[in-house]
Amino acid sequence: MTGRWRFISDHRDLYGIQRLCRAMGVSASGFYRWIAAAAARAARRSADDDLGARIEEIHGESNGTYGVPRITRELRERHGPINHKRVARLMRERGLAGRHLRRTVRMTIADRSVPPAPDLVGRDFRAAAPDVRWCGDITYLPVGGSWMYLATVIDMHSRRVVGWSLAEHMRSGLVVDAVRSAVGVRGGNVHGVVFHSDRGAQYTSAAFAEVCRAHGIRRSMGRVGSSYDNAMAESFFATLKRELLYGSRWLTRAQARSEMFSWLAWYNRRRHHSALGYRSPVEFEQESSAIDTLRLVA
Repeated sequence: MTGRWRFISDHRDLYGIQRLCRAMGVSASGFYRWIAAAAARAARRSADDDLGARIEEIHGESNGTYGVPRITRELRERHGPINHKRVARLMRERGLAGRHLRRTVRMTIADRSVPPAPDLVGRDFRAAAPDVRWCGDITYLPVGGSWMYLATVIDMHSRRVVGWSLAEHMRSGLVVDAVRSAVGVRGGNVHGVVFHSDRGAQYTSAAFAEVCRAHGIRRSMGRVGSSYDNAMAESFFATLKRELLYGSRWLTRAQARSEMFSWLAWYNRRRHHSALGYRSPVEFEQESSAIDTLRLVA
């Protein structure tokens, strides 16, 4: 119908409104209502253009990874209430979408000469407070013509990456350095925290067992070849590869370290997590700490 109204409006001076309306099979009163609403339509288009520019800005800041839920959350934080259906429509019109990658299979190489630790998590990746349960894993990253390897330590309460290590090798020192990094971030006192991993040789090594013993960390391990037994760590790596590596190419180790550091800082402090009520890990921890303080005062 809009096309007819526009045709009549464009040719009314030449043929007259009544004649054109009869020829197009529409009412003149309907045309006049459409003309009267022109200012409102222009205002809506202007508002959509403004909001669309903000959506494109946020989408760009996320390196093209945010979809409708996270962009809606970011818009609400910056500019107030906004309907997610409107965000979805404007993203469709602009060809914007969140990034999705197919899940890949990663094989864990177990050291069968060392008895594994028990599974203290049982696929329950919840924790009532920070430093109750951690999880970690290793993934490979293409750099130039070779590989680098990333080991992480994630707090199950907030999904915050509290420790990480990036190296050109997969020796036990990789995961030992990641745990030491986490201990430092948490102020040195992590006695009693459960660290959950797969049964890879790095996590069953004597060096890893020693660093855990030294800091009072309780080791926990899932089964070999089951990604569900360490689902939180697997999910983090899927996010990292989707949001940081997709479409990127690291040529040097220095570039890899710099961009990894920047992305992890953004991930911990800015990235919205649906499981955290679209808050960032650091924001979620701060709110949890404030609630605990109020409970103690009460």
